[in-house]
Amino acid sequence: MALSASLRRRPLIAPVVLVLLFTLASAAPAQRQAWLSIPPDSILHRIRVLSSDSLEGRRAGTPGADKAARYLAALFKELGAHPAGDSGTYFQSFDFVSGVKLGPSNVFALQFKPNTQVSSNKGSRPYVLEKDFIPYAFAQETTVTAPIVFVGYGISAPELNYDDYKGVDVRGKVALALRYSPDGEMRRGKFAKHTGSRFKAIRARQKGAVALILISGPAQGDDQLPKLRYDNDPSDAGLPVIGAKRSLFEPLIVESLELLQAKMDSTLANVSREIPNVTATVATDVVKLHSRTRNVLGCLPGNDPTLKDQVVVIGAHYDHLGYGGEGSLVPDTVALHPGADDNASGTAGIVELLSAFADRARDLRRSVLFIAFSAEEEGTLGSQYYVKHPAFPLTATVGMINMDMIGRMKDSTLIVYGIGTSPIWKPLLLQFDSDSSIHLKLNPDGYGPSDQSSFYANDLPVLFLFSGLHEDYHRPSDTWEKINAPEEARVLRLAGEVAFAVDTMPARPLFTKADSAPAPSGGRVYGVYVGTVPDFGEQVNGFKISGVRTGSPADKAGLMKGDIIVKFGNMDIKSLYDYTYALGEHKPGEEVAVVLRRGDKILTVTVKLEQRK
Repeated sequence: MALSASLRRRPLIAPVVLVLLFTLASAAPAQRQAWLSIPPDSILHRIRVLSSDSLEGRRAGTPGADKAARYLAALFKELGAHPAGDSGTYFQSFDFVSGVKLGPSNVFALQFKPNTQVSSNKGSRPYVLEKDFIPYAFAQETTVTAPIVFVGYGISAPELNYDDYKGVDVRGKVALALRYSPDGEMRRGKFAKHTGSRFKAIRARQKGAVALILISGPAQGDDQLPKLRYDNDPSDAGLPVIGAKRSLFEPLIVESLELLQAKMDSTLANVSREIPNVTATVATDVVKLHSRTRNVLGCLPGNDPTLKDQVVVIGAHYDHLGYGGEGSLVPDTVALHPGADDNASGTAGIVELLSAFADRARDLRRSVLFIAFSAEEEGTLGSQYYVKHPAFPLTATVGMINMDMIGRMKDSTLIVYGIGTSPIWKPLLLQFDSDSSIHLKLNPDGYGPSDQSSFYANDLPVLFLFSGLHEDYHRPSDTWEKINAPEEARVLRLAGEVAFAVDTMPARPLFTKADSAPAPSGGRVYGVYVGTVPDFGEQVNGFKISGVRTGSPADKAGLMKGDIIVKFGNMDIKSLYDYTYALGEHKPGEEVAVVLRRGDKILTVTVKLEQRK
């Protein structure tokens, strides 16, 4: 129905598009380039400030990010933007889960029967938190006491002819597993999708275990506890999970643990077994920490009596990774992550465009809203919050241009997502790059790993400008010295020309659903494609959909934005990790029953899975 309606409207819109293109073609290019000729030195100065040590990497919810927000608000005010945030300010505040800490009720103890092999182990022995054991951030808050079963690496991978759970029954028991896999600590390799601690916990839960204990194998050297690290998902794994010292268990396993691990690594042998005459008590208590952060909003009002209530949004996220941790590609390194390209470059871009547009404020027909989003690195939380609490009605928003990592353009190549979200985007881009001085790699998809996704999920035309990944991405080496400011100035000129054209065109751009190719998978590698886009901005029991890719299996099955998937095939879904895990259990071509909540209704649909490309 929606496709048919949009096709019926196109003949009415096409003349407007042609008139606009004729107007642009006859405009004075030199004049427009003059007012949008942004000095590279100014770009670089703002990036240096935003990526400076004093802002401490701008992790959302930290003093460094707050300082960055105040800096941006002061610039918005200085450049003449009207405050568009809460209560007449430039700030739109929201709360989110930013981390975890240990609660007071973590307990781990082993109980030994009289005939235990190790004579020194008798009765019950409690252990010391942070010395002998530590809970994982995703541990369920509960207490269990049960027998222990050693399950090798805790991996079940029939496609690799490897199953640590074969021949043992962990139902109602505590599973004890080694960290990593027969590939060792490699992040890539044939076992890569099975090695994550959270996924091992889900596997143990699926096998019926009531708790999971993870230890480092002898091959990993030092007997160290893992760090308590929040993985940006507030859901729990559905059972208590702890890391413990290997030395607590080595005397309880009949054979040498070193020899058992060597056997698994060299021959992929199954060495799983029950640990007789010993039970474990595991109680986990992890407290979620809530922080407050702020989007920064400034508006230049339009002047046209009939169009001034419509809004063009120009946005970029200003947060980064602070001192590392979750999201960093060197997660065990505590070091300042400056985030010069990601995304001080885009943030500097909106400031420079605000400055340029303020000089032409009297020529604006529609209003232009500049937004510096926070908590993008936590899952586009800032933009998701904005679209649920917009400063201007989304029905009055005519389009959104997002800039994320635009400071390292190489070989004059710019990647532009979203050209399929309106028929106006491609002609405008080609018009303002008529000499092909910028090599445009155009992608129709409105979704993607940045803030424009939140707007596209609400049926708004979007563009996402991106100069590409590089070796410094999410590393402490993403510094201002590596920014190519002259090339960023060219990107901003193009973005500004397109935004100004949309602001001044007679009719608002038509929204179209873009053809969407399967997005590259991240984290756990799996081969199936469904086409659902996660909603990170709301905590629910299940997997909430913020959008569905056009033409995808989810789209064909009738899944919709706002649906909450609670069961996928035979697996109950409590979180994004459950959903991702469930996808990995299926193959392309399979038809899977999906149970979902839609409002107050429970529905079941069948999704035919496709191959991820």
